[in-house]
Amino acid sequence: MYLTEEDLIHAAKFTGMSTAAFERKYVYRTRNEMRFRKPRKKQCSFLEGHGCSIHPAKPTQCRTFPFWPEIVERKATWNRTAGYCPGIGKGPLIQIGSAMEIAEEQRRAYSHMYPPELHK
Repeated sequence: MYLTEEDLIHAAKFTGMSTAAFERKYVYRTRNEMRFRKPRKKQCSFLEGHGCSIHPAKPTQCRTFPFWPEIVERKATWNRTAGYCPGIGKGPLIQIGSAMEIAEEQRRAYSHMYPPELHK
């Protein structure tokens, strides 16, 4: 999962760690991106049997899923995602306008992943 600087600060604070300590333990940073380190036997250090152990401080990418631009803008991709996302088709209906607003939040947070020329 990719992180923004704000995500890093929020998650560190939630866990009671300094930002530097949290980053050393959980984050892999390159010149252009920052993401959680992937543990050997699971998808995320914070994904537990009951769900996300840092749920109130979830990074933008986790919080906005499945309403990512590349998913909500293509019906076939949405349908494929529904095959593995346990939340699609459950709970209250999310209107398309709301889904597109959430997708735009993802696009703003990770603008380097969504260059303007790819924006519909």
